[in-house]
Amino acid sequence: MRGRESWPSDWIGSLRTSVARIVVVGGGTAGWLAACRIAAASNPAAEQPVEVTLIESPDIPTIGVGEGTWPTIRKTLERIGISESDFLVSCDASFKQGSRFDGWATGEAGDSYYHPFVPPIGGDPRETIAAWRASDMPFAEAVCAQPKVCALDLAPRQKAMPDYAGALNYAYHLDAAKLAALLTRHATQRLGVSHIRDHVTAVTMAENGDIASVTTRANGEFQGDLFLDCTGHAALLIGGQYGVPFVDRSAQLFNDRALAVQVPVDAKSAIASQTIGTAHKAGWIWDIGLPTRRGVGCVYSSAHLSDEEASDELEAYLRRTAPEVAVASLSPRRLTFRSGHRERFWSHNCVAIGLSAGFLEPLEASAIVSIELSLDALIDNFPASRDAMDLRASRFNGLFSYRWDRVIDFLKLHYSISRRDEPYWREHREAGATSDRLCDLLRIWRDQPPSSFDFPEVDEVFSAASYQYVLYGMGFPAPRGSALGRVPADQATAVRQVRERARALASALPTNREYLNALRSAATPPIAEGISVQ
Repeated sequence: MRGRESWPSDWIGSLRTSVARIVVVGGGTAGWLAACRIAAASNPAAEQPVEVTLIESPDIPTIGVGEGTWPTIRKTLERIGISESDFLVSCDASFKQGSRFDGWATGEAGDSYYHPFVPPIGGDPRETIAAWRASDMPFAEAVCAQPKVCALDLAPRQKAMPDYAGALNYAYHLDAAKLAALLTRHATQRLGVSHIRDHVTAVTMAENGDIASVTTRANGEFQGDLFLDCTGHAALLIGGQYGVPFVDRSAQLFNDRALAVQVPVDAKSAIASQTIGTAHKAGWIWDIGLPTRRGVGCVYSSAHLSDEEASDELEAYLRRTAPEVAVASLSPRRLTFRSGHRERFWSHNCVAIGLSAGFLEPLEASAIVSIELSLDALIDNFPASRDAMDLRASRFNGLFSYRWDRVIDFLKLHYSISRRDEPYWREHREAGATSDRLCDLLRIWRDQPPSSFDFPEVDEVFSAASYQYVLYGMGFPAPRGSALGRVPADQATAVRQVRERARALASALPTNREYLNALRSAATPPIAEGISVQ
């Protein structure tokens, strides 16, 4: 073992060079979450405290389509010091307790299932399957109380509960532009983040291949030790400067366009507790309920559906679900995208966060959670100096290559086991359109249910429980059991306990509308807009 006395002197000197100047290039949800998380995690007593500067182009709006989140967002908001009530009011947010999928399995009447955020009863998946078989109910309703709560449009918590605690696991639906505005105010006024509204016009490189500084049009040069690329699809640093290739995954995820629209709602209308995803002949439609509007969008594959046909699909859906609205007066935005990700996400002293790292179609709201996971991995393994940065980058790249593959597999699952008979859905089931890993898992799941053994990473994006909800919600044959292992005989008791839990929650929880109206009426004025630090 090498002793300290034999360390090279230049190594010892470099250990004292802290990574302290963090430059975030780009705003939006990714940039401001990054700035808030790093600033909130910084140690003011450190020999060289972290300084965070965010440079944001003044004329690039937030894309604002990703309005769904995962339960991880609660911990993220708590870590950066935003109260739950301030968040809910400032972001026109509501509670999300999972997703409901209509028409995905067969497209026939009654084809609907839930993917809730609460895991199924029992620790052993075989016991869960046995309990379901002992009932006459759909899988999610038999093994979890949350679908009943969702069906009644109930909130997952009572007002007296502490911030970010609930009777059930939950996330949020939100206005993405308002979230970015809230994070901006919080970062600049509470966390000391410097905010520069300017265009980046040049990037200066150091001899070792690192980014030394970025130059802005009106504010000059900004040097940094670590640069976060949050410039969205432009990927100004990771793609434009370092030339890291984009890995196109559209051979597995066909959708490449969306029509998005905001639909007004009555102030007394019910607010849904889940994202509703309704399948159509060449894609699906999202429906997200907020206190003041619904966000609705038609996602589709341009190879299978024309823009005009997609517009017709969206209009027909709105006429069914919002007959009181003058649909012809609405003006949907047309968005184009490509599902895929960078070949690497951390190169030299540059880390791509958010859309600059990649984007997958909006099914299952994976966009914001990918930002959160990237920031968790960066902060938990933050480089103290430049010396070990390449090793950390290598680990980061390996982890997120794995994660992007797993997210793609989970999204693909929704299509590959569908029995719909339109060309779009048939092509999803063709050989080569699904990864070998997912194909192998589907073969294994004929004999045993998804379990933690199938997902070995500590922090999987989607757990075995999520796969169970999708598989059995869509009618995938449940295994009959193996010759080894015994399942308790009294499974009816477990199902009865789920029903009793659902009844108790139904009588104790307020509706989303009641909860959010009371919160808004009692809210203090939001944080002042303030002035950006220049």
